[in-house]
Amino acid sequence: MKQIRHSENGSPASALVAGGAGFLGTNLCKRLLAEGCRVYCMDNLQTGNSENIAEFRHDPRFVFIEHDVCEPIPPHLAADLVFNLACAASPPKYQADPIHTMMTSVLGTRNLLDHAVACGARFVQASTSEVYGDPREHPQRESYWGNVNPCGPRACYDEGKRAAEALCFDFVRTRGADVRIARIFNTYGPYMSPEDGRIVSNFICQALSGEPLTIYGDGEQTRSFCFVDDLVEGLLALGALEEAPDAPVNLGNPEEFTIWELATLVLTSTRSDSTIAYRPLPTDDPTRRRPDISRARKLLKWRPKISIADGLPPTIAWFAGELNAAPAFSRARNNARTSESAAANVAGMGLREPS
Repeated sequence: MKQIRHSENGSPASALVAGGAGFLGTNLCKRLLAEGCRVYCMDNLQTGNSENIAEFRHDPRFVFIEHDVCEPIPPHLAADLVFNLACAASPPKYQADPIHTMMTSVLGTRNLLDHAVACGARFVQASTSEVYGDPREHPQRESYWGNVNPCGPRACYDEGKRAAEALCFDFVRTRGADVRIARIFNTYGPYMSPEDGRIVSNFICQALSGEPLTIYGDGEQTRSFCFVDDLVEGLLALGALEEAPDAPVNLGNPEEFTIWELATLVLTSTRSDSTIAYRPLPTDDPTRRRPDISRARKLLKWRPKISIADGLPPTIAWFAGELNAAPAFSRARNNARTSESAAANVAGMGLREPS
């Protein structure tokens, strides 16, 4: 495996973060910069936000490149480590342009893999727990092949990510690529967008705005929620591992909550008087989701340390700041309400999904 260059404190000397202006990408860029790494942040800003990375623009080690990974990667952006986070991850966003979502996962991953091989970089692929579909195994181990609907409204993301994993291992076998795959479970924290459309951001924005918290289904379906700082630690540990694993690695928090329990916790944490509104469960929405992180514990010596009780306050503070930034937030809430109204009519088609 490639011996990558490191800065004085042991972090990679340089990293290319595709999707670097998104939620996870921004947090990863921030951490890499704090560790002395030179960061090339690449994003087409389709779902990323240039305001997220505005605070880094003054740092001479930070370079932003507005670029779509579906196009070949500029060869001068040679880095020691490539993180591929470049894909819309929330259902409203990835279903808005499903063909581009699929191409980002497949063509974009190929372009980034080509680039990593050409410059001799390690490659970390951000995959997802969505590759497990609506799982029949619980908790989900990496050896589980999944239960995915390849023709449903979520397939552009689910199958795109599954294809990207296959492509990564084909590059390992045929091109000698140094690849690591992280299967990321539900993650939350600062830099999430009010328009994200996933359950934590929906609940917090609704609670802060005095709107009913929308639960799809009966609220008994479960999810596991990982605070973003823990997730970033896992990604860095995976990238730092000298010997690449021969299989994907789950990254997530194995604490499991029902959707109703999460709604109650958000209402308590925000001291909100909002009520709860129930809507039909969308097509292909998983009923249970929880990672088995035994492999991450063994290989990376990693486990999440931040409970949801400790992670919610800084997340709520982030969204409260967005709320105070008013007109942009107000427009986002209006858009969300419009989407919510439409969702009530099309939920049976699966065009909105709570997680």
